[in-house]
Amino acid sequence: MHRNYLSKFIMSYKTNIEYRKETLIKLLDNIIIHEEEIIKALYDDFKKPAFEAVLTETSYVISELKDTIKNLSTWAKPKRVLPSLLNFPSTDYIYKEPYGKVLIIAPWNYPFQLALCPLVSAVAAGNQVVLKPSELTLNTSAIIAKIIAKTFHVNHVEVIQGGVDVSKNLLSQRWDYIFFTGSVPVGKIVAKAAAEHLTPITLELGGKNPCIIDETANLKLAAKRIVWGKFINAGQTCIAPDYILIQKNMKLKFIDYLKEEITTAYGNKPEESPDFARIVNVKNWTRLTEMIDNDKVIFGGQSDESDCYIAPTLIDESDLDSLIMKDEIFGPLLPILEYSSDADIHAVISKYEKPLSLYVFTENKTFAKQIIQNYSFGGGCINDTVVHFSNKRLPFGGVGHSGIGAYHGSLSFDVFSHKKGIVKKANWLDLPMRYAPYNDKLTTIKKLLKWI
Repeated sequence: MHRNYLSKFIMSYKTNIEYRKETLIKLLDNIIIHEEEIIKALYDDFKKPAFEAVLTETSYVISELKDTIKNLSTWAKPKRVLPSLLNFPSTDYIYKEPYGKVLIIAPWNYPFQLALCPLVSAVAAGNQVVLKPSELTLNTSAIIAKIIAKTFHVNHVEVIQGGVDVSKNLLSQRWDYIFFTGSVPVGKIVAKAAAEHLTPITLELGGKNPCIIDETANLKLAAKRIVWGKFINAGQTCIAPDYILIQKNMKLKFIDYLKEEITTAYGNKPEESPDFARIVNVKNWTRLTEMIDNDKVIFGGQSDESDCYIAPTLIDESDLDSLIMKDEIFGPLLPILEYSSDADIHAVISKYEKPLSLYVFTENKTFAKQIIQNYSFGGGCINDTVVHFSNKRLPFGGVGHSGIGAYHGSLSFDVFSHKKGIVKKANWLDLPMRYAPYNDKLTTIKKLLKWI
């Protein structure tokens, strides 16, 4: 490409809001055109049910695109803020500009949604983007590459496919911003690579998400909502409940409700259910099956390596040092622990790094408030699971080891925008106080600053 043409092209999407809108509208149209192919690709990758593919992948991205297209002009406008009296007379603004060249590394568990949503926001903010989709979901990555190639100029957005070596090569280069979704260990690698160039990052990671149930909870409804939140996508969800922590006297009754709800959702043979996904590959299947202690299984436990299948499984657990309680599970295994006091709850939760999500089921408002305020976590729900992710007006992100930064809705636009503070000073008044020589001005300025 001729250098002058390329320069003009780059400036067009950096500065022209209408151009950004046009490309996002084109992306929206292409996703709608290829939606059935996307659904099929997700099924081919790990038997993701069509309902879940639409609910958690395509419809979510489509909604994000529509919201972004609608609000882009407003989000991009310079924002006027209250000026400081020290600068009187002035008008002050925050200008949002693109960072420049952005790298997005997407995960395999929601391979379409978690690749496209940050990409939409990066484009909306005026950036150039390189997207690295997961090598574990080849069919979905292929359809993403196809849609992106149909929508964007290669110098605007490009998909680069490949495995670990490709990711390492990309991370060795200099970027203006990196957005990564994945595991904590890989997140540390990304953070280290970004630090080499002082590149700002967003890390969307995970953790052991507690699900606390007290004696006042509606147990049957709690079981229904927990089964859905835990076993959707076969448990391969970063915000899924990782373990249950239930008041001791309610445990046996609650386990019965969990069994009923699993059977209602997936039948007596979940391996035959069209509504239950598979583990993404044999490596992850092996990792999960090694966590299963058959002596502690109270429901499920069946597995089939040839199909990467693991049944929805309930595990009666009391050992915090067991393999299943060491790290984030990320699969359809649900350990159930009990507690008798607030001190018991604290002993369990404080053993782990700050989680991405926390859930509490209770009718006791004081207890709920106490849990929400006493523990640090990314986000969560009272009397439900997972659904906080769906509200674009809520920030989504971790804290500590569960992530850095938050996005969704207008926050996503801000993530990929550098905010420039600008003071526009008027010339009709120029107070002499700030200028040297200072002479006897110190006493006067001290008195003045006390009032500002």
